[in-house]
Amino acid sequence: MSAIIEVKNLGKKYSIRHHRGGYVALRDVLANIAKSPFRFAKTKVKEITGVDTREDFWALRDINFTVEQGEVIGIIGKNGAGKSTMLKILTGITPPTTGEARMHGHVSSLLEVGTGFHPELTGRENIFLNGAILGMSRRDIVKNFDAIVAFAGIDQFLDTPVKYYSSGMHVRLAFSVAAHLKPDILLVDEVLAVGDAEFQKKCLGKMEEVTKQDGRTILFVSHNMSAILNLCTKTILLDKGKIVEIGETPKVIDRYLGNAHMNAAIDFPQDPSKDIQISRISILNETGEPSARIPISEKSTIEVEFEARTSVEGALLSLLIYANGEMLLWSSESDKNASLTDYAPGKYKTTIALPAFLLNVGTYFFDIRLHKPWVVLLDERANLPLEILDVNNPKSQIMRGHHPGRLAAVLDYATTRTS
Repeated sequence: MSAIIEVKNLGKKYSIRHHRGGYVALRDVLANIAKSPFRFAKTKVKEITGVDTREDFWALRDINFTVEQGEVIGIIGKNGAGKSTMLKILTGITPPTTGEARMHGHVSSLLEVGTGFHPELTGRENIFLNGAILGMSRRDIVKNFDAIVAFAGIDQFLDTPVKYYSSGMHVRLAFSVAAHLKPDILLVDEVLAVGDAEFQKKCLGKMEEVTKQDGRTILFVSHNMSAILNLCTKTILLDKGKIVEIGETPKVIDRYLGNAHMNAAIDFPQDPSKDIQISRISILNETGEPSARIPISEKSTIEVEFEARTSVEGALLSLLIYANGEMLLWSSESDKNASLTDYAPGKYKTTIALPAFLLNVGTYFFDIRLHKPWVVLLDERANLPLEILDVNNPKSQIMRGHHPGRLAAVLDYATTRTS
C-alpha cells in the first residue's frame, strides 16, 4: 500500500525579534540629534531606543514520517511541541522552511473554531460556504446537508447568523461539515475540546466510522490520552519541534506520560499581602514518600500546607478531583459533618487520605479550595497529575477511562497547626 502522506526533512523556522528599551520622549531624541548628530546616528540610537536582536526559533526540525491510507495517527506532546505547526504545514496554511510534505489526496482540516465561517451568514449559508472552501461541489453539499445539520444538532438555529453561536456550536457545525464532505485526509487539532463531553464522544465515533467504512486517513492532535488510545493505531510524540518516538499508541503514550513533569509536590509563590495562602501541595504514597504514581490497590495522601495571616472563621477545606482536565468528578469537604472550622493566624498542614480503589486507572488533577458558605477564600489548581496505575501492571500509565470508583466515598482529613 502506498503512503497517502509523506513528510521528509520537514522544518519550520521563525525569526523572533527581541527589543530592549523603554519609552523615549521625542524631545530627548531631538536634543541628542542637535548635540551630536553624527555620533547619535552611529551609537545613540541603540542606547536611547533599545537594542533589537533577532533569534531563530525552530518550531519543527528534521520531521520524517509516512502515513498509509486509512490510518488514524495521533500526534501528542506538550504545549509548544510543534503539533499545530505541523498540521498547518500539512494543510498548506504556512509553508515549510526546509523539506517537503506530500499529500496524495484531498485534504480537509479542522484547526480552529469557526475557520471559514462568515459571522453575518446563517448556519445554513455557512455550510455551503465552508463546504466550498473545503473544495466540495454544491451537489455534494446538498446531498449531505441533512446529515450535517442532524449531526451538528443545530436545527433550531440553522437560519440564525453564526455570530450568535457559542464556541461549542461553532465547532459542532465545523466538524460536521468536515466529517460529512468526505475528504481523503482529515486533520483535526484540539478544537474538539471546545465541545461538550457528549459531542466529543460523538465526534470520536464518527472519526472511527469514517476510517473503517470509508478508508479515510486522520491525523488527530489532542491532549486527551484516552481519545488517542481508543482511536489511533499509531502515535507520534513531539518534543521541542522534534519527533521523539513513532510507534504503537500504548507504548508512545506510556513514554509521554513518563517524560511529563511528574513532580509529586508543588510550591506556590507567597504574597504577604494576602490573608490566607497555600504554600505547598504534595502527593504521598502508602509509605509516606512523595510519589504522583499510585497503584490502584494502594492508599495515598494529599498533603496541603497553608498559612492564615489573619483569623479565618467558619471555613471549610475541600478537595475537588477532575478527569480529562476539566471534568469534575466529585468534591469532598474537610469535615464529614460539614461543620465549619476557625483558623487562628498561623501555619497549618492538612492531610487528605485517599483509600485504595477510590479511582479507576487513569490520570487525574485536583483543586484545593478553602471557602466559607458562598465565599471562596482561596482556590488553587494543583498542576500535579495523580496517576492511578494498573495493579497488574504497575508500570502501565495508559488511561482506561475516567470514572470514580466510589462516588459516595467520605475522605479522612487531619489538620494540625505547625507554627
